[in-house]
Amino acid sequence: MADNADRAAVTIQQSLEATLARRATLATQAANDECVDCGYPIPAARREAAPWATTCIECQGIREMRGKHVHQS
Repeated sequence: MADNADRAAVTIQQSLEATLARRATLATQAANDECVDCGYPIPAARREAAPWATTCIECQGIREMRGKHVHQS
């Protein structure tokens, strides 16, 4: 019978594996030099500053504005 520590260890391991899988997916997407929203190239300065970025600055700004708008409702 598993105790609380065993269940916690399993939960932590599953969370870690899910996080690593998401990061691998983002890294693969970021390998593309194109924005996933508009398809235009992501500027080199943005790729250097945020290598995980999958959107250009303009599209990221739109995403953030939409997110703020949703939270204010």
